[in-house]
Amino acid sequence: MTTPGEVERTLRAELRGEVDFGAAARALVTMDASNYRRVPLGVVAPRDAEDVAAALRVCAAAGVPVVPRGGGTSIAGQATGVGVVLDLTRHMNALLSVDPAARTAVVQPGLVLDRLRDAVRPYGLTFGPDPSTHSRCTLGGMIGNNACGAHSVAWGTTADNVTELAVTTYAGAAHRIGTGWDGAPHGLRELVGAHLGTLRTGMPPRFSRRISGYGGLDGLLPERGVRLAEAFCGSEGTLGVVTEAVVRLVELPPAPALAVLGYADESAAADAAAGLLPYGPLTVEGMAEDLLGGAAGLGGGVTGLPRGRAWLFVEMPDEAGARAVVRGADALDALVLTDPAGQRALWRIREDAAGTATRTPDGRMAWPGWEDCAVPPARLGAYLRDFRALLAAHGLRGTPYGHFGEGCVHVRIDFDLASAAGVARYRAFSEELADLVVAHGGSLSGEHGDGQARAELLPKMYGEDVIRLFGAYKDVWDPAGGMNPGMLVRPARLDENLRFEVLPATPFAGEVARCVGVAKCRTSEPGGPGVMCPSYRATGEEQHSTRGRARLLHEMLAGEVVTGGWRSPEVAEALDLCLGCKGCRSDCPVGVDMASYKSEFLHHHWAGRIRPLAHYTLGGLPGWLRLIARLRAAGAVNTAARLLPVPVPGLARERALPELAKRPFTRGTQGRPAGGRAVQAGSRSADGGPAAGAAVVLWPDTFTEYLAPEVGHAALRVLRSAGLDVSVPRTRGRVCCGLTYLSTGRLDRARKVLRRTLDTLGEVPGPVTVLEPSCAAALRTDLPALLPDDPRAARLAAAVRTVAETLEEYAPDWRPPRLDRTVVGQTHCHQHAVLGDAADRRLRERAGLVGEPAGGCCGLAGNFGFEPGHHEVSVACAEEQLLPSLRAAPPDALVQADGFSCRTQIAQLGGVRARHLVELLADGLAEGLAEGLADDTQP
Repeated sequence: MTTPGEVERTLRAELRGEVDFGAAARALVTMDASNYRRVPLGVVAPRDAEDVAAALRVCAAAGVPVVPRGGGTSIAGQATGVGVVLDLTRHMNALLSVDPAARTAVVQPGLVLDRLRDAVRPYGLTFGPDPSTHSRCTLGGMIGNNACGAHSVAWGTTADNVTELAVTTYAGAAHRIGTGWDGAPHGLRELVGAHLGTLRTGMPPRFSRRISGYGGLDGLLPERGVRLAEAFCGSEGTLGVVTEAVVRLVELPPAPALAVLGYADESAAADAAAGLLPYGPLTVEGMAEDLLGGAAGLGGGVTGLPRGRAWLFVEMPDEAGARAVVRGADALDALVLTDPAGQRALWRIREDAAGTATRTPDGRMAWPGWEDCAVPPARLGAYLRDFRALLAAHGLRGTPYGHFGEGCVHVRIDFDLASAAGVARYRAFSEELADLVVAHGGSLSGEHGDGQARAELLPKMYGEDVIRLFGAYKDVWDPAGGMNPGMLVRPARLDENLRFEVLPATPFAGEVARCVGVAKCRTSEPGGPGVMCPSYRATGEEQHSTRGRARLLHEMLAGEVVTGGWRSPEVAEALDLCLGCKGCRSDCPVGVDMASYKSEFLHHHWAGRIRPLAHYTLGGLPGWLRLIARLRAAGAVNTAARLLPVPVPGLARERALPELAKRPFTRGTQGRPAGGRAVQAGSRSADGGPAAGAAVVLWPDTFTEYLAPEVGHAALRVLRSAGLDVSVPRTRGRVCCGLTYLSTGRLDRARKVLRRTLDTLGEVPGPVTVLEPSCAAALRTDLPALLPDDPRAARLAAAVRTVAETLEEYAPDWRPPRLDRTVVGQTHCHQHAVLGDAADRRLRERAGLVGEPAGGCCGLAGNFGFEPGHHEVSVACAEEQLLPSLRAAPPDALVQADGFSCRTQIAQLGGVRARHLVELLADGLAEGLAEGLADDTQP
C-alpha cells in the first residue's frame, strides 16, 4: 500500500508547484464554509494544467482521492476532502484573454470573480452570475457549484454562461468540451442514448434554479444541443478538474435604476415577485422585517426604505422600466432610485441585513445546511408559509431572504450541531424540509450545490432511476471514483463529519467555531472603509487570513492534525502576523474577534515560560513609561535612543523609537481631580444652552500621558470651550486600560492592572472621554470581558466616550470652529471595529473638514510594527491605502489620525505630522480667538 510519505515524495518529483503535507497546510483546508470537516492527506498548488494532470496521475496510481478547491466558500462541504486537495488559487488564477467583440473571456479556475469583472468593466461588460462572495469566490468554484447570484433573473446561472471547458480527469486524461460530443469521455454518448426516456420524462420539470445533483444532465439530449460544458457545471469536483474555461460576458446597462417595493408582509412580497418577471428585471431580491432586527414596520423606521414589513428590490435596466414596475406592482409603498450612490445605500441595507441572518435575535449562531432551496417563483409564497411552519414545529429559528424572482431562499437556522439530540433534530428537519421542497416542485439546492448537506436526500427529488443514471454518469467520467468521493453520488450521510463534534465544550471553542468560512477576510483588493484582513492582503497567504487562523485554532482544539495544543508552532506562526486590528470584529459577517483569540492563545502559549523580549518591553510599556517619568529621565532616554547605534533589545531595528514627552500630561493640567456631579446626555441650562459645569472625566491614557500630552491639553481646551466641566484623574499613571498586556497575551497581568485601575479611579460621575481609540475600545469591550464579575467594570465601560461622542451627547449646541479644509489621514482600526466613527464624521462635517481618512489599517498597530520580523508587513499595510492617500492629498490638506500608532506610522513612513481631531479643533479655536482680539484692536 502506498503511504502518504511516498505520495508526497512522488508528487514533489513530478510537479513544479508546491506540495505540502504538513500539519498547517492540511489544517487550513479541513473545512469550507459549511458545517462539515474532512481531513486531507496533503495540499498541492499546481502551476498549470500539466501539473494538474501529473497530480491526478500520481493520486490515481496510489488510490488517493482528489478534491479541487477554489476560494473554499462552498456551504455544503464539497470543497473539503480526505485525499489530496488541489489549491487552484495560488498559481492558476489568470485572466488569459478577453474578446470584447465576441463578448467572451478565457479564464483559469483560480481567478477571483471580481478580478474578471474589473478587467472587463472598461468594455462595458461583466460576467452575469454574481454570488455574494464575488470578492473571493473563483470561476472554478462557480463552475463546480453552478453558482448564480442576484442577477441570474436576467443573465442566468454559471452553466448558462460557460461555452467551453478544459477538463482533466482522475487518471490525467485531458478533455476539451463545449457543445456536441467532441471531447466527451468514452461511453458517455452511449449512456445518454440508452437513457433518453429517463432524461426526457424522469427528470423534474426544469426551472431556472434546478441546480441539485447533475441537474444539467438533460442538456445532453439531442434536442437540447448536447451541451457537454453545461452538463459538467454543477458537478462539484466529482467528475474532473477544470483547468481553463471560456465564459460568456454580458453587456452592463449604462444607467440601471432600482425600484424598492414595500409590502404588508413576507407572503405578500413573495406572492408578488413572480408577477414582476414580465417587466424584464435584472434582479428581484426579497427580505422581510425580521432580517432588520425589528427596526422596521408599517410606518417605516428604516432610513430609505418605503413603508412595509417586507420589501422587493427590483433592479431594472433604466428608470423608465423601474417606474413601470412601480405602476404595475400592487405594493403598499414604493420608491425609485436612479443615482448610483442612492442605490448603493439601499443595497447596503439589504446586504447588511443579510449579515444578521447568521445570528438569531437573542444572539445565538445560525448555521448553513439549508441555505438555498428553490421553488418555481409562482410557488414561493406558499412555500415560505409552509417553511416557517416547519421551523416552528421543530422549535427552530431562521430568517429567510434571497432571490425571490427565482424562488431561491437563503436562510441560516439555529441548529444545535454539538449535541446528539440537536444533530438528530437536524436530520429529522432536513428530511421533512426535503419533502416540502419537492412537494412544491423545487430543488434542494438553488445555487450552492448539494455537497454532503443534501446529496443523501437527492432520491426524494429525482427518484431512484435518475439517481442510478447520475451514478453511471459519474462512472463514465471517473471510473475509479477518485474525484471528490462522498459528494452527489454514493454520498456520505448528512449528519456525518460535522465540524463541531471534534471540539471540546469550552467557551473558547465556541468562539472559534463561529467562523463559518465565508472568507470575507480573503478579499485582496484595497478600497472602502473596511479593515479586515490587513495581513492577508499583505501576504496573500490563507494562514494569515482571519479564516485561516480560525481554522488552525479549530484544529489545535481538535488535536488530530495540529497536535501541539496551546504550544502549537503552527498556530503561533499564523498568529504572529495578526496585527490585532480587530477589523474582523466588525467586518466579519459573524463577528470573529481574532485579536481576542490571539490574546487567549498567547496567554496559554507562554504560560510558565520566558516570553519574547518584546512582551516585556512593549507589553510592559505603561510601567516603563511611568518609571521614566518618576525618574524625570525622558530627556536622557530620548538622547540615548538617538545616539545609541544598537537598537533596543527585542525591538525591530528598522524602527526609530517615538520621543517621550519631557512632562507628562497630568503633571501639567490645571483644575480639580476627577469627581463631581453626574449629568445626563443633552443636559441644558435654563437658557437652553449646555449645562455649565457638566462633569466629564478626561482619561489620561498611557499614550497621551507620556508620549503626546499636547493631545490632552488640546482636548481640555475643546471640551471646556463647549461648557463642560472637565476633570482629569490625578493617579500618577495608576489608571490603565491594559491594552499592551492584552496585545501580548499577558491576561493575568491585564486583569491585575484593570482591578488596580478600578480601585484607583473609584466611581465616575459621568462620561469618561478617552482620546486614544485603542484604549477606549479596550475599556469598552475588553474590560468587562476580563472582569465579568466586577460591576464597576461594566459601569466604566458604559461611560466611555470618544471626544466626538462626548460633545454630541453633552454639548449638542456647541459650535465647533470652522476649519474649511481638506482632511486626510487614518481612522484607527479599533475605532472602526469597536467604537464606530459616526459622531466623528458629523463633527468633522460641522467643522468644515472635507474628505475622508483612509480605510484599511496603518500597519503599525501598537506593538506589532515594533516587533522584529514585522516591518515588511507593517509597511505593506500602510502602502495599501494610507500612504497613497497622503501622496494624493492637496498640499494644504490637514492630516488627522486619532491613534498614536497611526500618527507614528504616518510620521515615520509618510514624513508628515498627523494630528488628533481635538488638536485641529483647538487650533481653530485659537485662530478664532486671535481673529477676535485683532478685531477688538482695530480703531
